[in-house]
Amino acid sequence: MAKTKASPTGFKKALEIGRPPNIGKLFPNSQALIVSGKVIDRAMMAKGKAVAMAANGRNQFVIRGALRAAQRANAPVIIEIAKSEGGAKAYCAVNYWNIAMLVDAVCNELGITIPVAIHADHYGIRNEKELEAAKVEIPTFFEAGMTSIAIDASHLPDDKNLLTNIAINPYIPKWAGLETEVGEIKGEEGLSTVEEALFLIQGLNAHSIFPDWIALNNGTTHGIEEKDSGIQVPLTADIHKAIEKYRVSGAQHGTSGNSSERLRQIVVQTHTTKANVATALQMITWGVQVNDYGNAILDAEGSFSKVNGQGVSEEIWAEMVAHAQSKNWKKGDYKNLNLPFENKLLAQPKEIRDRMAKEVEDFAYKMMTEVFNSRDTAPLAIEAILKKGSYNLGPKVRRMENPPEWTESKIVEKAARLGAEKGPAGKFDD
Repeated sequence: MAKTKASPTGFKKALEIGRPPNIGKLFPNSQALIVSGKVIDRAMMAKGKAVAMAANGRNQFVIRGALRAAQRANAPVIIEIAKSEGGAKAYCAVNYWNIAMLVDAVCNELGITIPVAIHADHYGIRNEKELEAAKVEIPTFFEAGMTSIAIDASHLPDDKNLLTNIAINPYIPKWAGLETEVGEIKGEEGLSTVEEALFLIQGLNAHSIFPDWIALNNGTTHGIEEKDSGIQVPLTADIHKAIEKYRVSGAQHGTSGNSSERLRQIVVQTHTTKANVATALQMITWGVQVNDYGNAILDAEGSFSKVNGQGVSEEIWAEMVAHAQSKNWKKGDYKNLNLPFENKLLAQPKEIRDRMAKEVEDFAYKMMTEVFNSRDTAPLAIEAILKKGSYNLGPKVRRMENPPEWTESKIVEKAARLGAEKGPAGKFDD
């Protein structure tokens, strides 16, 4: 049973010992409890059937609203940004190198006392060139305050996915939260299989790599859902059951567009402890009308419906729409408005900026408390730090697989026997 409140002395001690070295170096006088992603996962596991929100901070209003919601729910939260959103070719002003600074500043301004992890989501590696670049780039954003990362080589064949995860692992701090992925997120095509997931997790285990989370292609998509196929809960449960002894939690991507009931099923029936929420929060800051699970509601002409008096000012919204139309952008392209309009959004009057963040707060709070069951898990996160006496909680399991069975040549042999259907090729945005 979760405690309702962490003691002041417990928080103070956790602040002293629970912040990773990069955070302590960057923000020596901070009162923000920025922690490894491992801490968030352990808190959800301790409560059981609880999932932490991972809010994609595409703009500063999402960050502010998600942090206020988490404080209100007494729940730890993950603030993340994906490579497409905040990498070297980003479409957002928030990026891998400034997100920790922004989160720390907002936490101190608002007096946020719940634990917060900073996660580099979907760090995609699609080929050898990108792998070599990753060896240089990944350390730079840990230097900038990242505390968790998702390595996404799921676009590659199974053997190369595993080998890429192995090759990049020395460049990730051992204390950091770690997510891996099997099956490219592309909807109902190329669904992940039990065999693929086992192959990846067993191979990593043999090389003493112990992910905190695994993301699957379990039927959902990123961005705006065009149809109600959504998360395949039984498939997710089967995969989680198969890898249960390795104690890898699930990371659920593409929650926007899935009903609250389906998300509750994921919470109750699987080992998921992290759920990404991106598009819904972006739309809410803009004032676009969404349904109860965050999918945009379109008007009779098939365009986004802006709610008068919510989100951005009507003048800014008209400018945003005109900009998108000048670029011939479709609905799914509107995310590209983030970068050119961030400063214009920040230049709005305070009452408009405040309502943008408040609408995110209210939506995120409802998801945390009524869907994800993460209310009052912050004390469990602090308890995990205090029990370990360190910012580094270590792995959840030991090595169980035999390394000689997982050499590069044997990995290639094993992968050849999987024969999984990967679905259509093409660009599936992360």
